[in-house]
Amino acid sequence: MSAVPAAPRPGAAEPDPRFALLLTPPPPRTGWRVVPARVGAMCAVELQKLLHDRTEIYTRAVQPALWLLIFGTTFSRIHAIPTGGVPYLDFLAPGIIAQSAMFIAIFYGIMIIWERDSGVLTKLMVTPTPRSALVTGKAFAAGVKAVIQAVVVIVIAALLGVGMSWNPLHLLGVAVVVVLASAFFSCLSMTIAGIVLTRDRLMGIGQAITMPLFFASNALYPVALMPGWLQAVSKVNPLSYQVDALRGLLIGTPSHLGLDFGVLAFAAAVGIVAAGSLLGRLAR
Repeated sequence: MSAVPAAPRPGAAEPDPRFALLLTPPPPRTGWRVVPARVGAMCAVELQKLLHDRTEIYTRAVQPALWLLIFGTTFSRIHAIPTGGVPYLDFLAPGIIAQSAMFIAIFYGIMIIWERDSGVLTKLMVTPTPRSALVTGKAFAAGVKAVIQAVVVIVIAALLGVGMSWNPLHLLGVAVVVVLASAFFSCLSMTIAGIVLTRDRLMGIGQAITMPLFFASNALYPVALMPGWLQAVSKVNPLSYQVDALRGLLIGTPSHLGLDFGVLAFAAAVGIVAAGSLLGRLAR
C-alpha cells in the first residue's frame, strides 16, 4: 500500500517566497573565492584573540618604545649618523615600525607547529581548502597583528615629537606595506617550520636571523654608510624595501615606492608558494 501523504498542520503557513534566499544555505565557496574567505576568517580570528587578551599589544610595545626613547634620542643628540637633514628620531621611527612588525611575523611558524601538535592543522588539511589559501590566510593574519603593532609604534613616535604625514592615503599605504612585508616574513617562518619541524629549532633559527636582517637593512642608518658587501645584502633584504617605503610615506624622504611595493608583493607571493609546498610535510 502506498503511504498517504501527511496533511499539513492546521495553521501552518508556507514559507514566504521573498525569504527563500535567506533560508537557503549559501553554496560552498570554490575556486578563487576560497582564498579571500580563508584570509578573512584567519584575520577575524587574530582580531578576536587580540580583543580577548590585549596583553600582547602592551608587552610588544615595550621594545620599540625603548629603541625610540634610548637609541633614537641618544643618537639624535650626538649626530653620529648623517641622515640628509632629517632628524635622526624621524629617520629611525619607520625602521622601528618595520622591525616590530618583522619580530611578530618571523616567529609565526611556531603557531603552525603548535596547531600541528594540537591536531588543528590536520583538520585544516583534510578540508577542501587549498594549501595556498591556508598559508595566505595565516600570512595576512600575521599582517593584521603587525598593522596593530605599527599603529602602537606610530602613536609612540608621535608622542616623542616625530614629524609624520597623516594623509589618509599615506597611512593606507603604510598598512599595505606592513601587511605585505609581514606576509613574507611569516611565510619565511612557516617555510623554516616545514623544514625543521620543531619549535625549539625554529626558535633558534628565528633568533639567529632576525638581528642580521635588521642590521643588514636601512632601518638604523643609510645604505650609503654600509661597506660594499653589506650594501649588496641590503639590496636583497625585503626589510630594506619596507623601510624605504615607510620613510617615503610617513616622513616624506625620497623613496622608490613603485619598486618597494613590487618587491614586497613578489616576496610575499614567493613566500606563500614556498610555505604552501612544505605545509604537507609539516602536517605529517
